[in-house]
Amino acid sequence: MGTKAVTPPATTNGQRPISQLLEQYGCGPVRFAGGESALYERHILFDNAIDLEEATPRDRFEAAARSVRDVLSQRWVLTEKTYEARNAKRLYYLSMEFLIGRSLANNITNLLLDPWVKGAAREKGLDVIELVEQEPDAGLGNGGLGRLAACFIESAATMQLPAMGYGLRYEYGIFKQSLRDGWQEERPDNWLRRPDPWEVVRPDERVEIGLNCSFELHGGRLRAVPGKPSSLFGIPFDRPVVGYGGRTVNTLRLWSAAAPDYFNFQQFSAGDFVAALAETLSAECLTRVLYPDDSTMQGQALRFVQEYFLVACSLADAVRRFRRGNTDWSAFAQKAAFQLNDTHPAMAVPELMRILLDEARLGWDQAWAITKNSLAYTNHTLLPEALEKWPLAWFEVILPRHLEIIYEVNRRLLDEVRERFPGNDGRLQRMSLVDENAGRKIRMANLAIVGTHSTNGVAAIHSELLRKTTVKDLAELYPERFNNKTNGVTPRRWMLLANPALSRVITDAIGDAWITDLSQLSRLKPLAGDKSLREEFMAAKRDAKRDFADWLRLSFGLTVDPDTIFDCQIKRIHEYKRQLLNALRVVVLYNRLRNNPDLEMAPRTFFFAGKAAPAYHLAKLIIKFVNNLAGTLDSDPLVRGRLKVAFFARLLRLDGGAVNPSQRCVKPDFDGRVRSERHQQHEVHDERSLDHWHPRWSHHRDGGGSWRRELLPVRAHCRRSRSRSRMVQPAVALRK
Repeated sequence: MGTKAVTPPATTNGQRPISQLLEQYGCGPVRFAGGESALYERHILFDNAIDLEEATPRDRFEAAARSVRDVLSQRWVLTEKTYEARNAKRLYYLSMEFLIGRSLANNITNLLLDPWVKGAAREKGLDVIELVEQEPDAGLGNGGLGRLAACFIESAATMQLPAMGYGLRYEYGIFKQSLRDGWQEERPDNWLRRPDPWEVVRPDERVEIGLNCSFELHGGRLRAVPGKPSSLFGIPFDRPVVGYGGRTVNTLRLWSAAAPDYFNFQQFSAGDFVAALAETLSAECLTRVLYPDDSTMQGQALRFVQEYFLVACSLADAVRRFRRGNTDWSAFAQKAAFQLNDTHPAMAVPELMRILLDEARLGWDQAWAITKNSLAYTNHTLLPEALEKWPLAWFEVILPRHLEIIYEVNRRLLDEVRERFPGNDGRLQRMSLVDENAGRKIRMANLAIVGTHSTNGVAAIHSELLRKTTVKDLAELYPERFNNKTNGVTPRRWMLLANPALSRVITDAIGDAWITDLSQLSRLKPLAGDKSLREEFMAAKRDAKRDFADWLRLSFGLTVDPDTIFDCQIKRIHEYKRQLLNALRVVVLYNRLRNNPDLEMAPRTFFFAGKAAPAYHLAKLIIKFVNNLAGTLDSDPLVRGRLKVAFFARLLRLDGGAVNPSQRCVKPDFDGRVRSERHQQHEVHDERSLDHWHPRWSHHRDGGGSWRRELLPVRAHCRRSRSRSRMVQPAVALRK
């Protein structure tokens, strides 16, 4: 995501003086480390009540992260005070996912603290790589939707826009992935098991959310009790979003669900302890897990309530902020803009209408105009099954007022359709917010389009197909609302931090303005004929591939040739993501080589990584197929050195390069955790194929007590065809 209107931070020989940075951040004459009163030492002592020499690697990471947070905190407060004083228009980004990864290296980079932190690390004898490795990936997202959200809020902070992200504080991420005999296995990802040094809880800004039902324990399960209203509390946890240069520090606000401050004392006193805490259990389960299993009705219902909880908490918070400086509701759309990241937050349409109708006491027409002008919708998929539809019965039980509003919106919509397209009953059925087929359901994508002023796709072809195919009828009714916003990435994380060697080559050639304005990369075009620049570019790429190959060899005993083409597909496993198509392409290449061993073909190494949803059996079968394919190729001397496949579990590390990256390797400690010695770190964007990426791996004991590597590609014992000219058929390969 280019950020054209930003002036890069002034530098001296590529770095700003520490004194100037400290003055900008309002820190005064404070040291990061190296004395009793320094930030790092104080956090080790006062946060943990331990001596500096007794600190574990995790203790050292938390102290370093809190020290960085101390540096940015005053700027964080000043940013919010500036927005309040100017009564600025706010941008609110609502998303069920924020795939932010790890924050330490990213925040150090964006705060321009690299030399300061490196100096402190040398002084204290700290291994910065080890500090970075201690931080878990934040379990707040899974795929490209979440990564886009993370890039947007970082770019907004860099552009000094008054933006805030709203999401849910999931206690567990989607899951930890491992492989057994080529099959995916899932384990809980309790990323908040240890304190998160970046988040700040704001209990005084909690929001109360009402539901038209309550919950009770029945047969060991929680079930809804219709007609018995209850409430939940949304507790906000704030995380800093640092813009490049450190001038602006915005906020990512994550909501955690909690029960009211009471429980059934009579039940508890009578010994029915679990039933007495049923409301607490139901509340705490709400934000427990990212993406509950939607193969069951219970999992789908939990997702439904999660989405409403996000919307209700976020809108209540934004309205409260608006009312602090404004009394005229007609100015709401001029002071607040909400971007709905996919259909998940689409309940913002009836929820904002409810607030304006029932609390602000506005008329329908005014409330509807404000709602449409305040909300915008990003569509991420063309698959009909991925466009959410929620059972109408759930609205009746949990959100009956919202259903009334949806009915009225739908009545007015269908009247408009009849007027524009008279006698077209088929169009009426397709455009209705209520799907009458296979059980009555609310079409959330239709609701999002009708209730907002803008609908965008995330690529030109996607936006075109969205208009001409997926929601063709709505696009013909509201053509002015449809537009395209091509997905992008922040160059800070995905170039400056992820690929420092290439970043240096570019900066040496054209300066560092590209870091905040990717259009500056066009200045490389006139230099395309520069032989020395081409050599430096290729050397940076070759060195990165060589370092990665060395890392694989030292870590896994896996040999890959850095001179082969690295073909990487690293994203969540799904039919429409086309991993199977990619794997079948490998099969075609394999067949060609077996039929013609003298065929001229550039040697290739295919890397696959990604998670399949636990209930998505076909996606898990694709993982198994890729692993068996890897075993087939490895066992065939005819293609050795020419064609190779590897699938890795738990690879999507979003931490970027270290502050002072160098070639490093990793080894396991006796407890199975990764210990860093000397290894290069690279990032992966799971929606793009990159040459450079940093796997995470671990050892664990097998049943016999021996150490076993988890992440080696499975050498599946596939049954091979007797004919050397034919590849084993997938159905045969999967039998094992």
